[in-house]
Amino acid sequence: MLGLRTHGRWFRDEAGRTVILRGVNLGGDCKVPYPRGGTDYPGDFSDHRRVSFIGRPFLRKEADEHFQRLRSWGFNCLRLLTTWEAVEHRGPYEFDEDYLGYFTEICRKAGDYGFAVYVDFHQDVWSRMTGGDGAPGWLFEKVGLDYTRFGRADAAVVMQYLYDYDDPAPYQAGYPPMCWSMSRQYPVNGIMWTLFFAGRIFCPLFRLKDEGSGAKVNVQDYLQAHFLASQARVAERLAALPQVIGFGAMNEPAPGWIGQPLSLRPTVHRNEEPIRTGPALSPMDALTLAQGHPLDVPYNAFVWYRRTIRPVRTVTLNPRGVRIWLPDREDPFLEAGAWKRGDHGSCLAGREDFFQVVDGHRLDFNRDCLVPFWREVARNFRRYNPDWLLFALKDPVESMLRPGLPEPLIPGCVSESHWYDPVILYWKRFSRINIDLTNFRLVVGVSGLRKKYRGELSRIAVSAEEQGIPAFLGEFGICFDLRRGRAYRRFAAGDRSSRPWRDHIKALELIYDALDSRILSGTVWNYSATNRNDPRVGDRFNQEDLSIYSQDQHRDSGDPVSGARAPEGWLRPFAPAVQGNPLEMIFHRRKRRFVLRYRADPKVGQPTEIFLPSVQFPRGFQVEVHGEGSRLEQVEAERIAVWADKPSEITIVVDGRRGGRSELSEPGPPA
Repeated sequence: MLGLRTHGRWFRDEAGRTVILRGVNLGGDCKVPYPRGGTDYPGDFSDHRRVSFIGRPFLRKEADEHFQRLRSWGFNCLRLLTTWEAVEHRGPYEFDEDYLGYFTEICRKAGDYGFAVYVDFHQDVWSRMTGGDGAPGWLFEKVGLDYTRFGRADAAVVMQYLYDYDDPAPYQAGYPPMCWSMSRQYPVNGIMWTLFFAGRIFCPLFRLKDEGSGAKVNVQDYLQAHFLASQARVAERLAALPQVIGFGAMNEPAPGWIGQPLSLRPTVHRNEEPIRTGPALSPMDALTLAQGHPLDVPYNAFVWYRRTIRPVRTVTLNPRGVRIWLPDREDPFLEAGAWKRGDHGSCLAGREDFFQVVDGHRLDFNRDCLVPFWREVARNFRRYNPDWLLFALKDPVESMLRPGLPEPLIPGCVSESHWYDPVILYWKRFSRINIDLTNFRLVVGVSGLRKKYRGELSRIAVSAEEQGIPAFLGEFGICFDLRRGRAYRRFAAGDRSSRPWRDHIKALELIYDALDSRILSGTVWNYSATNRNDPRVGDRFNQEDLSIYSQDQHRDSGDPVSGARAPEGWLRPFAPAVQGNPLEMIFHRRKRRFVLRYRADPKVGQPTEIFLPSVQFPRGFQVEVHGEGSRLEQVEAERIAVWADKPSEITIVVDGRRGGRSELSEPGPPA
């Protein structure tokens, strides 16, 4: 993986081979402190300055075990998570040097096992105090917010405030699956994201004292300066590690209220803008709630028979009338004129296009806020290594529905997208009845799912190809607690076969088939070393349970797939490196057949490599190579190499054997 670079839609190594990156996010529990900082424990975040993330993704002494396992599973790439909070949780510019040393050591050791590492500065719905992860808690005080009131004021969806930890039932009506993502619509996320990306535009007079320079700067500059400083501390530590190929600008950035009308509640789709499930809050609603006023608002949900998201009921938010601003602080959007006070302390909307138009200029979040931010991020970390790639990711829903990066492109960028099946993610079922989000049409049967998956991933690949840059699927995966953890109960009862995992295997097979159909690189979400087969625990984050590994599956250290969940679905053959340009890559799981077709380039001085896991070829395999000037050799028990001496089209066919050992064939005639 040394010297990895981009060439059009492909990644290339130092030898000039086309590299297909297949890896894993490491890991979901990196979002929370170690050891008891996960959402499986109650808490009020009062220790947010004293926490530590050392031990995420795993302890130093366990690193070799986990890296060896991941390497044996054929992965060649890690999307390695860290957070702003992990680096700067103690206070402004008080960086956790012990954590930085730990994180550097984890990156260094990953290189010892041959992994390419992409550093992901992760966040979800801003911070742990707002139901996600990412930013440090002391920022709320700087902005003027009291995080201790968020739960009582319905200002964010936070598991620690909504989940009854004394109730033995793992699934609770008060905290339905994936409800944490609704925090985007709630007041605190709107406030923080709008200030982070557009404080200079909307609140030009809101200034904070920078602790480094002593100067007063706009709130946007303050927030971004601390984010960039934390990222720079990580980049500085990793600058000498060749296995690090780049940085993500930010995981799943949110626009806040940028581009939204002030008072319009999102209850119907407009201009191809999808609405979200949960309370249909306008910015004015959120600002009113933040002032401590109760509100009755529509609640959006997906209605299957109408194949759309629409209001289904009315909910009352902040019934106790809790104000979330600190006693001596005022809402900066009031001071900027977004709204004004009416009689009896009521909140009256100001200009309806306040968050849409500035000085006659209609704002576009991607163009006016996100691209400039990406440019600053790239400049920031490239001070330490000018060759690092920028993994650029938009809003995750937009990256699915409208893939492709906004122009102008940052040099050396990769188009990152995230993709999930929403039925699996939100309903925790692998259903043969699904929905195509691009047109809200029903999808029926496995063949319909296959077409849907391939179509949606194809749009992601084609959009990047048209821009002349690689596409990278930074997140995809499935919940493993499908049907309320039915597979866990069967496993606990002693069933060690693949039967309890049939739905998981089929879903993953369809996803990886879609990846292969476009020869996409990507990292599955996720590998959590602390995962348990317990719906209350899962990946230690908001009852998410998507880890391909669990401690409860790990029974035999001598078994290479011990700990793996449904490996038949994701532990698959692929070509990590190709001596030329790939044309086709197909795996038929039931037939146990793998096919790779490519245009060979003999000027490339290293062979094509293929990973052939024994999970898919338990009795070995036989290989046929068709193409002029090709020769084949076996590198390891699960890996083969094919050399090409002529610029021909080469087809490699691998078939699983019914018995005996692996076999290599002589090169055949041209395909």
